[in-house]
Amino acid sequence: MFAELFDEHAQPLHRYLARRVGVDVADDLVSETFLAAMRSAAAYDPARGGVVGWLYGIATNLLRAHAKREVRLLRTAERYGVDLGVAETLEHTVVTRIDARSHLRLIAGELARMPQADRDLLLLVSLAGLTVQDAAEALGLNPGTARSRLHRLRTKLKELELRHA
Repeated sequence: MFAELFDEHAQPLHRYLARRVGVDVADDLVSETFLAAMRSAAAYDPARGGVVGWLYGIATNLLRAHAKREVRLLRTAERYGVDLGVAETLEHTVVTRIDARSHLRLIAGELARMPQADRDLLLLVSLAGLTVQDAAEALGLNPGTARSRLHRLRTKLKELELRHA
């Protein structure tokens, strides 16, 4: 079962994670995701949602943990003046993919100010290509709430772009 699950979902999951944190970290997070899935397979309940939502939920939780570690490392580096050679930030990566030529600071700032749950929803749909239903399952949201929230976020970003066009 897990070999089939891995074969079907590892590459799309890796693409999503690589867009968020780079290829090297994505390699580790995909491995950790499937390891966590194997460990918690008995707790998986298909009645609560599909396997895509379950896997992306695990991956998103691991991604959040990675981000927390990275923020602690960056704060330590800032405090002690250490150059970490850190790769592009999430905001820069997302903004570059949205439109490399316009409003980089504006959109990056908006993404940075978004609550993490909103940013996760937007990126799961935009970067990972999940359906709103699957993204909602991954984040433990009601699908209607997720659709409404996603519409609000997209509208806000479009209005922001139009104001500064």
